[in-house]
Amino acid sequence: MFQVPALYDLAQQQNIEVLRYPMQENGSMSIMLDDGSCYIGIDRSVQDGSVQERVHMGHELGHCLTGSFYNRHSPFDIRQRHENRADKWAICQLIPLEDLDEAIAEGCCELWELAERFGVTEQFMKKAVCYYVHGNVAEELYF
Repeated sequence: MFQVPALYDLAQQQNIEVLRYPMQENGSMSIMLDDGSCYIGIDRSVQDGSVQERVHMGHELGHCLTGSFYNRHSPFDIRQRHENRADKWAICQLIPLEDLDEAIAEGCCELWELAERFGVTEQFMKKAVCYYVHGNVAEELYF
């Protein structure tokens, strides 16, 4: 289970540069250049070692490490497929199934409790539960 400093360490090990960039609307983004190099941009408002920073970094690393980038110029590329792939990678890294099972066995069953225990947002925890129970991250279908 990665904590915020470990996520930055992983980015550095993978030669993924993390840039501070104003992105108030979405908090973060990632991009892969034609040469295969990846960059993550993250807004200062989510860079405080918080739950938000952990979720943003996990998701953006998911894009970079799975190569899940969409081409906005292609009518055949489905954006949501790439977003889901990045979320699934982040879920497996931030909330490993074994750890989630252990938390539930210990009586931690409310979404807010699980989110707090794993240091993620409640919305991200919903995606994790959906992924492990239903095999997808479409929390809007189940919550």
